[in-house]
Amino acid sequence: MPLPLRQTVGLVAVLGLCALLAVPGAAPGLGVDGRLSLAVFALATAAWIATPVDDAYIALGAGLALTVTGVISSETLFATLGDETVWLLICAFVLAAAVTRTGLAGRAAVFLVGGARTVRQLVHLTTAGLVVTAFAVPATSGRAALALPVFLALATALRERGRLVVMLALLFPTVILLSAVATLIGAGAHLITVGVLWEQTGEQLSFVQWLVVGMPLAVVSSHLAAELVLLTTTRRADRKGPVTITAAQIQEHSETAVEGPFTPAESRCLLLLATVVLLWCSEPLHGVSPAVVALIGALVATSPALGTVRFKDGLRTVPWPLLLFMAATMAMGVALSDSGAADWLVGWIPLGASTPPWVFLTGVIVVSTAAHLALQSRSARSSVLVPLVVAAAVGAGVNPVTAALASTAAAGFCHTLPSSAKPVALFADVPGTPTYTPRDLLRLSAFLAPLTAALVLVFALAVWPLLGVPVLLETQP
Repeated sequence: MPLPLRQTVGLVAVLGLCALLAVPGAAPGLGVDGRLSLAVFALATAAWIATPVDDAYIALGAGLALTVTGVISSETLFATLGDETVWLLICAFVLAAAVTRTGLAGRAAVFLVGGARTVRQLVHLTTAGLVVTAFAVPATSGRAALALPVFLALATALRERGRLVVMLALLFPTVILLSAVATLIGAGAHLITVGVLWEQTGEQLSFVQWLVVGMPLAVVSSHLAAELVLLTTTRRADRKGPVTITAAQIQEHSETAVEGPFTPAESRCLLLLATVVLLWCSEPLHGVSPAVVALIGALVATSPALGTVRFKDGLRTVPWPLLLFMAATMAMGVALSDSGAADWLVGWIPLGASTPPWVFLTGVIVVSTAAHLALQSRSARSSVLVPLVVAAAVGAGVNPVTAALASTAAAGFCHTLPSSAKPVALFADVPGTPTYTPRDLLRLSAFLAPLTAALVLVFALAVWPLLGVPVLLETQP
């Protein structure tokens, strides 16, 4: 059976690069370690594109190959597992398990969408609620699983208005993916970006710094996308008429009470979550690391006296393959940077200090937006693109933090196919509920891709500089 086009192109490109590296003198200025780093990086990318092998398995194999060949030390490989951002994600997932167990999501749904009286109000209240979940549940797949019962409740309430149900099925994954940029824990790709920036430039992005630049983009892009979903999947007649979502309808799909007084467990969990988020956002005032705050919160959430979930049950929700993937790709980033392979590779790109920043950032955003067609894993896209983007930004005189953030934010668009992202796949097939088709996705993507790309470019050039992230490298304090 012939390979799909994207796999064929990827394999040909990678094999060509490996052949080039094997020819003596074909890569002047690149040492042995650089050649090995680039070859391993290229082979891992090809495997991510063209094989069904688990991404984490490929990344660990690449990290092992770099260690065995002496490009990086074993201490470098294993130290990445102890990185602060890895611990932040572990503890955040345990906290999310405690929140999920209490059923607070059902109460939040009643509070938000219960007040909707028109279709447009329902859409934007749902969008606002989904944006907020970026603080409570790490990773987009976890947020999609948490939001699915809420969607089912809305679908039941609107079962006589099929187009609205299809619209909501498309709205949920769209907002979940675009709003992930709001927080550092919104996606594993964010932690990879932070790690690459630290290893290659010494710049450390904190939880608060990411929140300051990411939250405005998440809010604006999510609500604009919500309007786009509404306009591309419904007709004027569908949007007319009132909507009424009752607590009883949401209760049908919730295992816990969504009305009445809060239970002691719900009250404790809500107070704990609010305290953790407040401490994350006030890090500059108290100086306590977000990972330490998350660890304290996780221990309280799983404590016998105050917790709402058992410790071992909370740990079962942690996506250990994702953490291993992140650690291995951080090691790959160290190898690319320290060996000079990243600088050599971007040296082939005709960039210089005379390149206008908007031209460079436009190229980064376009490539990052389209990358999901070749690399379905969001974390894999950041692992491949961010080390190269950071190295290229320095050569172009662009602030590498701005470039890395722009690439990571643009890579949040992955709506073209049902297989492009887990939330999209989850809501594409809901038994017993009408949902969207691949044609609906393509229609939305035709408008959403240029919209999100343009929005990221505007933020990178005009908004982020006002928030302390300059465009030009020389203007960075």
